[in-house]
Amino acid sequence: MTRLSGLRRPVLGTVTAAGEVAGEVVRVPMTAADRRRVRRRLRAPDGAELLLALPTGTVLSPGTLLEVRGGVSYVVAAAPEDVAVVTPRTLAEAAALGHAVGNLHRDLVPDGAAFLALWDAPLELLLTRLGVPFTRAERPFHGRPSWEHES
Repeated sequence: MTRLSGLRRPVLGTVTAAGEVAGEVVRVPMTAADRRRVRRRLRAPDGAELLLALPTGTVLSPGTLLEVRGGVSYVVAAAPEDVAVVTPRTLAEAAALGHAVGNLHRDLVPDGAAFLALWDAPLELLLTRLGVPFTRAERPFHGRPSWEHES
């Protein structure tokens, strides 16, 4: 059994400017669901093992500094995920889209001229029913997982 006692440490902060982190920066890609997992072992792209033991309810967002070790800063990045890329043609279509996707308790994240939502069959059915143009793609997603509701 792995014991995680003594590993709890505060999240160091969110990187807002490139100059805030000294030395090499390693971006650690995490999915929307992974950014909610607060106790686990994590392998960084450079091979370093990071041990997360954060307070329950912690939500990691892209740009959060996880750890500084040996002059290397490990920062959370949004991993590419299976998303629906939705491009409403009119403001009315965008409003209907936001309302319908919100009724599914899903995040709709702006991405340039499009919106992103985590893809699954119910979402595809909804978008098809609405007649809104969409494609399925792998892109970084900055929203919450589909099962997480705003409290």
